[in-house]
Amino acid sequence: MNLNSLDLNLLVALDALLKEANVSRAAMRIGLSQPAASHALQRLRDLIGDPLLVRTGARMELTPRAQALRGPLAQALDHVRALFVPDGFDASTSERQFRLMMPDLAVELLMPPLMEKITRIAPNVRIDVVPWRGPAIFTAEFARTIDIVISIGNAFSGFHRQLLYTDSDALAVRRGHPVGAKLKRRELFLDARHVAVIIRGQSEDLIDTWLRTKGIERRIALVVSGYLEALHVTARTDLVAFVPRRLISALSKQLSLVAITPPLDPGIDEQFMFYPTRAQMDPGSVWLRNIMLGIGRDMERGKKKA
Repeated sequence: MNLNSLDLNLLVALDALLKEANVSRAAMRIGLSQPAASHALQRLRDLIGDPLLVRTGARMELTPRAQALRGPLAQALDHVRALFVPDGFDASTSERQFRLMMPDLAVELLMPPLMEKITRIAPNVRIDVVPWRGPAIFTAEFARTIDIVISIGNAFSGFHRQLLYTDSDALAVRRGHPVGAKLKRRELFLDARHVAVIIRGQSEDLIDTWLRTKGIERRIALVVSGYLEALHVTARTDLVAFVPRRLISALSKQLSLVAITPPLDPGIDEQFMFYPTRAQMDPGSVWLRNIMLGIGRDMERGKKKA
């Protein structure tokens, strides 16, 4: 049989004919006229090489070949229909594994509330976090393994973008720092010894890129690859870290840190959630994205209250 010439609508008609064993009732079942159903039966007879329905007295009966087709055909049509119906996602029983890529500051801010929710409503779901390694690693092959990316406004081919939360930058210093609040003054800010955060895939700290547009160079004493490293060093030295304010707030009590408003304001930072176009309608992806967006909304509400 040449499948290229097969009209799938004929299989729907065949299913109705086999279930009803009557051309008129089969036509009504699938919304065809009786002549159209009769024409479909004739095409099926030619295609299969069997009469399928034969008249016995006043009624029609299925041939042995038709009887044998009933079960396999119904199963095949169920499989075809399933191709066009999204799979459901039952969070309470799912054992799905999601892979997220994000920088360490997003892990610190987002993972505790995310895991609290998942532990409660989806205890068998697993989250794998891949460290942020810059756009260069984002090959098509690598992108196929990622469910969500948390990043600033980079664009990723084949991914949609949604704003997750906003932030601003501040100076982190240890409690009891000898200069402390005086770092609001430009001359003391420039004289301080800074920790720069150059995340893998970047050529410099984004703060320094912005400062250079103002004709300013700060005094960098240490370069690290993550925000958490910067804050841990800052907490135990007199070095200063220019980092997202939310992160300072999250760790201020644990590390005994203070946030100081800098003399120059770089404006609002926007953190985005990126997800693959291929997963736009995937129920599991939609479920996880909605949780992430809810966490972002909670963060924004907390910011307004503060």
